[in-house]
Amino acid sequence: MNAPLASHILNGAMPPAAPARLREIPYNYTSFSDREIVGRLLGDDAWSLLTDLRGERRTGRSARMLYEVLGDIWVVRRNPYLQDDLLDNPKRRKQLIEALHHRLGEIDRRREPDVPAEAGHDPHRDEKVVGLLARARSAIAAFEGEFDQTAMMRKQAQKVLGRITARDNIKFDGLSRVSHVTDATDWRVEYPFVVLTPDSEDEIAALVTACIELGLTIVPRGGGTGYTGGAIPLTWKSAVINTEKFDKLGKVESCILPGLTEPVAVIHAGAGVVTKRVSEAAEAAGFVFAVDPTSAEASCVGGNVAMNAGGKKAVLWGTALDNLAWWRMVDPDGNWLEVSRLEHNMGKIHDVETARFELKWFDGKGKPGERLLKTETLEIKGRVFRKEGLGKDVTDKFLAGLPGIQKEGCDGLITSARWVLHRMPRHTRTVCMEFFG
Repeated sequence: MNAPLASHILNGAMPPAAPARLREIPYNYTSFSDREIVGRLLGDDAWSLLTDLRGERRTGRSARMLYEVLGDIWVVRRNPYLQDDLLDNPKRRKQLIEALHHRLGEIDRRREPDVPAEAGHDPHRDEKVVGLLARARSAIAAFEGEFDQTAMMRKQAQKVLGRITARDNIKFDGLSRVSHVTDATDWRVEYPFVVLTPDSEDEIAALVTACIELGLTIVPRGGGTGYTGGAIPLTWKSAVINTEKFDKLGKVESCILPGLTEPVAVIHAGAGVVTKRVSEAAEAAGFVFAVDPTSAEASCVGGNVAMNAGGKKAVLWGTALDNLAWWRMVDPDGNWLEVSRLEHNMGKIHDVETARFELKWFDGKGKPGERLLKTETLEIKGRVFRKEGLGKDVTDKFLAGLPGIQKEGCDGLITSARWVLHRMPRHTRTVCMEFFG
């Protein structure tokens, strides 16, 4: 099997080398390919026009100037610091726009449309160039208009949101937007329009309503440790609401939960409380907090609920869903929603025949729990929450309509939660397993 083969046999068996990836647009240090950038700026079918023209290049100078125009637009769109600089300097912005139009003018001048076909003029090629120039001019016009639109939207947002939270909590600066463009995935799609860092849970309902009024997509965010992209803005008209300031952690208490007769240990935590802090508070009181993802040093309680986080102890007591006694959130209508688990079995939820939850909606114009709007009881078969033979099913975001859990912030924003705590068994047994490769 290790016998040498002639080189021509080996070469013939090798697949042809893949074509080199084109990177002709300058300043493109992003994960977007040239094709994706061209599609975003000039339209999806513009790449085929450029591909056709690439084979007919003479000096390539016109192509380079076009790519320079696209590169200038792209680097500003992908750099909030440059955006802020140009917003603050209308003169510099005007010079940039003029330079972009100048390059297109040079491309247009090199077309030579009056040259007869006998002298080498190709009318079909010229038509493609004219089409690309028209698209590029439209892209520049849109780019120029974005600055006025952004300035107007910032002024309006500051006015509306400033009635609800402190001015310092409304962040348009480059650092805040760069810090909230991605999570642990490092996947960057769009920079958010604004980052909101409210001081208290009480502000959230009004902020959600205001963001809807402003036409902004709301992206809830805690520690930013998720690996599923739940905290990543997909549109620039978005507001990231950071809940890390909701870091109030209660003491371990003993109380009787709805439907139970014996007291159990619970702990209340704001959405911004780091998971490790909950574990340490429980341990100090002689209990165990079951939710212990590997990101416990940085992840937050709100994300644990929204992601239905688990960890090593899930083998004993299940994931976040199994250990929640109560949680509060703001729904997409801007109202408060409180969910209470009834008859908690203090174990894995799929072990019960029917899991029951009480849902209470309160008017978002008031404080949490102030003005009751309606109530509802959900009764869900326990087996629905787990996929047989699999356990936690991350593909099931609906979870029989249970709000908040495993929705990644898509059906509301978690603001606080109350968890049940456990005691470790008095005796443990360690099993060592060795895996051979």
